[in-house]
Amino acid sequence: MPSVDRMKEFLEIANCSSISAAARILNLPRATLSRRLSGLEADLGVRLLHRRTTRLTLTEAGEELRLRASKIVVDAEAAWSAVQRLDDTPRGLLRVSLTGAYFMQLFTDFLRDFPEVKLEVLSTTRHVDLIAEGVDVAMRIGPVRDQNLIAKQIRSDRLLAVATPEYLESNGVPETTADLTGHNCIVGFAGDWSPSSSWPLLNGGTIPVSGRLAANEPGLVKASVLEGQGIALLPSAVAAGELSAGLLVPVLPDLIGADIPVSLVHADREFIDPKVRIFVDRAAEVMLRKMPAPYPLETNWA
Repeated sequence: MPSVDRMKEFLEIANCSSISAAARILNLPRATLSRRLSGLEADLGVRLLHRRTTRLTLTEAGEELRLRASKIVVDAEAAWSAVQRLDDTPRGLLRVSLTGAYFMQLFTDFLRDFPEVKLEVLSTTRHVDLIAEGVDVAMRIGPVRDQNLIAKQIRSDRLLAVATPEYLESNGVPETTADLTGHNCIVGFAGDWSPSSSWPLLNGGTIPVSGRLAANEPGLVKASVLEGQGIALLPSAVAAGELSAGLLVPVLPDLIGADIPVSLVHADREFIDPKVRIFVDRAAEVMLRKMPAPYPLETNWA
């Protein structure tokens, strides 16, 4: 039966779609990792990966093993962490997915204070699959519906539709949600490459929207709307400075938008690894102290 180490190596190859990239992460010679992969396939009697010129792709058997091996590796690491937890010392690899420049000092301080920890940090707005991708802690903007995750809500915000006064002067101020059909709306993504086709309404419904730009990077969305490219839906904290300065104004603020929690999430396990617990506490403090505050929604929009 393949060992947990072989399964962990296979998961790294599957996540990287490359033996060379996985070997660098695992600090192994490429030839060694390739030989172990071939040995794993021989032991199982199936091909796990399609070898292509530019990247590897999972076979049906490989995808099945990835799903099952992910849980085995997580459980094995949890068992190891449960024993290590007796001394409550953070140690080992900590994989984190957080966005925002205000976290930089958090990472350098954590490495300084806990020399037995190794950090891997991924900055992305994509909702990573913590279990499948082996991520320990991630930031979530919006509801956390995965019951396999523990969410620590840090604050809440509101999504607001915003535009520049100049854009509205040239293109007309929407008086009803139906008026949005005549406007260029800067949208996000409903999936990896599926542009959103609707915006939420405060009453719980949605309104169809469309536009020339779809982006999941809030900075790009804000820059585009400030250039007068159209109407965008942004967290109020992201647009707070421009709203206060009058560079942006809300569009139908009593109708369009949604309340969104901002949380830190980690996998729901019997034992919480000390490095995860301490990192979450520190990251929560940084988020409360340094993240831009939501725009005061009691403002008179008129």
